[in-house]
Amino acid sequence: MNPVDFERIVTEALDDLPSTFLERLDNVEIVIEPYADSETLRLAGVQNPMELLGFYHGIPLTGRTSGYTLVLPDKISIYQQPIEYICRTPEAIRRQVGKTVMHELAHHFGLSDDRLREIGAY
Repeated sequence: MNPVDFERIVTEALDDLPSTFLERLDNVEIVIEPYADSETLRLAGVQNPMELLGFYHGIPLTGRTSGYTLVLPDKISIYQQPIEYICRTPEAIRRQVGKTVMHELAHHFGLSDDRLREIGAY
């Protein structure tokens, strides 16, 4: 899939979010990258870059204090090549992008991978 079409799918996934979520993303940058860099793979505990679909870089809302000022935006990376690798159709890509965006947003809102497993979000 070309990068423009993939970006459109990510944008649509964001546009579909309820406004209550969107209002809480004022200091979050969402980017599309081909795949994760080696430092992100290390942080995620993943060796194969084709296994990491997205990553939240930042301080979750639940971890912020009154000292959280003048900081760079948090970043949510969506990795195009791994998503395309595991999906067979454009519709599967669309569904996976939606899941990945929601998963990374959950981290922004303070949910850990363990908690996401507990509630059946994996």
